[in-house]
Amino acid sequence: MSPTTLPAGPEHGHVTFLGAGPGDPGLLTLRAVEALANADVLVAEHEVLDVVRTHARPGVAVVHTEAGPFPGPLPGTGTPHPTIVDGTSTTAGSPAVRDAAHLVMEAARGGRRVVRAVSGDPGLDTYAAEEMLACVAAGVPFEVVPGISAAVGVPAYAGVPLRDAQGADVRFIDARTASDRCWTEVGVSDGTVVVSTTLDSVAAAAGELVAAGRKPDTPMTVTVAGTTTRQRTWCATLGTIAQTLKQAKVLPSPEGGRPVIAVVGERSAPAQRDQLAWFESKPLFGWKVLVPRTKEQAASLSDQLRSYGAVPHEVPTIAVEPPRTPQQMERAVKGLVTGRYEWIAFTSVNAVKAVREKFEEYGLDARAFAGIKVAAVGEATAQALIAFGVKPDLVPSGEQSAAGLLEDWPPYDPVFDPIDRVFLPRADIATETLVAGLIELGWEVDDVTAYRTVRASPPPAETREAIKGGGFDAVLFTSSSTVRNLVGIAGKPHNVTVIACIGPATAKTAEEHGLRVDVMAPEPSVHKLAEALAEFGLRRRAAAREAGDAVSRPSERRPGARRRRAT
Repeated sequence: MSPTTLPAGPEHGHVTFLGAGPGDPGLLTLRAVEALANADVLVAEHEVLDVVRTHARPGVAVVHTEAGPFPGPLPGTGTPHPTIVDGTSTTAGSPAVRDAAHLVMEAARGGRRVVRAVSGDPGLDTYAAEEMLACVAAGVPFEVVPGISAAVGVPAYAGVPLRDAQGADVRFIDARTASDRCWTEVGVSDGTVVVSTTLDSVAAAAGELVAAGRKPDTPMTVTVAGTTTRQRTWCATLGTIAQTLKQAKVLPSPEGGRPVIAVVGERSAPAQRDQLAWFESKPLFGWKVLVPRTKEQAASLSDQLRSYGAVPHEVPTIAVEPPRTPQQMERAVKGLVTGRYEWIAFTSVNAVKAVREKFEEYGLDARAFAGIKVAAVGEATAQALIAFGVKPDLVPSGEQSAAGLLEDWPPYDPVFDPIDRVFLPRADIATETLVAGLIELGWEVDDVTAYRTVRASPPPAETREAIKGGGFDAVLFTSSSTVRNLVGIAGKPHNVTVIACIGPATAKTAEEHGLRVDVMAPEPSVHKLAEALAEFGLRRRAAAREAGDAVSRPSERRPGARRRRAT
């Protein structure tokens, strides 16, 4: 049994030193995710807290090492713990470092499973070894879950391979702690040098390498915010990097203290990086895309957008409420159980949720669907049914819509269909397309309002300002109601924002609200809409390159955007 799966108890306290990687949450290892899922206490550096907290179980005690005192008693001890500061800004052996180790050990002594998360890899962390030694001295068992270090992960995301078929030497140096001897050793070598430094110290590091023997025309890449959608990379040489950063207007800057990874050597030559920069060349890289849906509704769509390099931001524009007169729904569910229907047709995930909640209210489960044919209007609705324990008998083979469902729906046949009635639970504002089509096929339809859709509450002021001020690069409209509701609760998107619509009706509504429609899905599918936006991004990127312009995001075109943009 692995330490992180031991049952809780005083004799089983345990610490896992976990590497959270350089920034991309997808770079966490499977072992790291397992450890986080079993943690009772999570102690994390501030910069990786969001990366690891997602995988922690509900109820875990969370402490980040930039915060002040943990509210209340130290988990598992009943004793308040000391104030903790960010260990990366202290000196080895300082009280803050000892306090961080004390926090971890006290929680473990209380029988808790503690995860101590650091950025990159614990083996390269300045203070993790000290905390491990403190655990040894206190008799607290621990394990180490390695992570991807920034020195290795960031060049991979920047399109800069560190070695080639010739197996050239690779040297790593931390400019913040390097001695003269370190600079001399890497300077006389002709291999690749990976330098960990800060943005405002890059030029100084380049000067150290030149002074140690490297030629000023040696290629150099500098990457900030590596492996995240804020990543930016500059290509230059040791002799020109200072001027390159100055021309890019990133120095001098309040952001100058941000950590960066610089790679020096022929492997970082611009011609090669242009071919290998897979991450920053994604079609929507860094685009902030507004998705007017709840997180639950937008899960797969947001994942798709992330695969294109975008940063999705979900804003619900509608809220779902029970019907004003629930008796009709109650009668229909009872009829479902007593054999009144041959079919039940679900036209949305919300319809599945409404029926499921009514089932649970009556103490029913998926077995109540026995003997009834089930239809789903599309894959998302089908997946919601499968999660309920029901495999749909009919899903459109073509267009994922009510019209597509009707294309495949069989006409009523009194010989094969003992019952001619269909139960259709749906929203109060749904169209009549499906009802009319089923009646034309010979079916009787119980068209029942299962839920109401109402306008959601306005998003936070910061989001509203971003929508109206051009802070979003694109917005995806998946229905006419999302257009009306978003404009109603947050205002009209700025004219630099790319407007993408799922179909002609939605586009017409957008235009009626004074919006310029830039992208239209080839078919009414949210995933096809995301694909269409990605293709738009690719064409825009190609046009900029052909014109010799820098590739920029739409939001960077608004007045003052470049001046305000963080590096």
